Amino acid sequence: MRDIREHPSVEADVIVVGGGFAGITAARELKRSGRSVALLEARDRLGGRALSAPIGDGKIVELGAEFHGKAQRIIAGTARELGIDSYRVHDEGDRLIDWDGELVRWRGLMPRIGPATLADFGQAALRLERMARRVPLDAPWRAPGADRWDSETMASWARRNLRTRGGRRLMQVMIEAGLAATPADVSLLHVLYYSQGAGGFRAMTSVTGGTLERRFVGGSQNIAERLAESIRAETYHGATVRKVRHTGTHVRVIGEGFEAVGRRVVLAIPVPLAGRIDYDPPLPAHRDQLTQRLTFGSAIKYLALYDEPFWRKDGLTGMVISPDGPVRAVMDSCPPDGTPGVLAVFVTGPAAREVSRLAPGERRETVLRALTRFFGPRAAWPYEVIEQNWMAEPYTRGCYHSYAPPGLYTSYGPGLREPIGRIHWAGAETVTAEYGAMGGAIDSGRRVALEVIGRDSGETPARTDAAPENRFDDVFRRMDEADKHD
Repeated sequence: MRDIREHPSVEADVIVVGGGFAGITAARELKRSGRSVALLEARDRLGGRALSAPIGDGKIVELGAEFHGKAQRIIAGTARELGIDSYRVHDEGDRLIDWDGELVRWRGLMPRIGPATLADFGQAALRLERMARRVPLDAPWRAPGADRWDSETMASWARRNLRTRGGRRLMQVMIEAGLAATPADVSLLHVLYYSQGAGGFRAMTSVTGGTLERRFVGGSQNIAERLAESIRAETYHGATVRKVRHTGTHVRVIGEGFEAVGRRVVLAIPVPLAGRIDYDPPLPAHRDQLTQRLTFGSAIKYLALYDEPFWRKDGLTGMVISPDGPVRAVMDSCPPDGTPGVLAVFVTGPAAREVSRLAPGERRETVLRALTRFFGPRAAWPYEVIEQNWMAEPYTRGCYHSYAPPGLYTSYGPGLREPIGRIHWAGAETVTAEYGAMGGAIDSGRRVALEVIGRDSGETPARTDAAPENRFDDVFRRMDEADKHD
């Protein structure tokens, strides 16, 4: 990657903003089509919400995107093409659920927390899965029941369709653990849409047969790095975009100390962050309103490292679900050979917002108290605890993905992907498959590349044989002349 400070004037046919899976894929595909590209990334790394940290001996832990299952075919296929293997998450033994002050061990599809609760939750989950099958992955707002489903929250649906307190509590923890939002935050249509792309509602938080079944050898971020190998020379880090100036012929992308000019721009960043950019002229009202309504989930991820995975000797998988306390879920996150022992701890939803207000030492102690309750005294003594607060990450501002409140899809849905002049949109919220997932982001990058190629097919690509400063000055001259006629 290049430092944007050393290249303050950049020109390419297409400027791509955002070095996550979507942006990398878009830039890669556009370059393969013969376009010149410039990929701008604010961070000093690639991968977006995929972030792997080394822990020695060539091993890593995942601070961000980590798991995939059978329904996530796009990311699995991409990894295979790149020669990156995956391995099964440890799922042998008992799981735990912290239920009404008691730790309950369980196996199978559902925890043993009373027949009435299980029957109640089971019928609701099956009903959700039947409804989700009617939701088109490329346009959830076109579902037969879209107007009705998008008019209520998941919480209001649960109140009407679950008769037991236990069933409603189990539904709440499923949503908070899977979407990092409360049922009251999110539209029923969004839950149906998301679960359809995940392979079913129950698959959202399942290991074997679900979205948590496998991890990538070497880490998810390694996939992004490998994808970007062919565009290293066109990638610039430290490039925080503040303004997009767009005319009828060109776009000018502006940040502190740099400007990039192109025929088109692809914004491959989360929709809420795209709303923070200044556009000249301003975006149409429908797009601006969309960015104000789509919001990120709240999540802090912790990795607790131990000399060995002692919970396995106790007959536990390492998976915990907890509707109470600050921790909503725990997963075994060990490297392929099982050492060191690693527990991935997820603090999500309202709990994440509360924990984030604590001092660093208090946050650490809060997490360790929860782990000690789940796994006993040995859990209190990890040799390292790593925290990743995605809400505080300046170029993300939340995780795992954006979620839609009631009314968003049916009022603004088409605007998620609809180009505005020479501005095109990509990212995990603009997908036609696997919403919010790594593979969905890749799919959006491919889609937007085809979109740009189609829109641009009647134009002559910018010359690349002239001196950079001459091309750059000429483009600015033409843009300024266009401005005079506006």
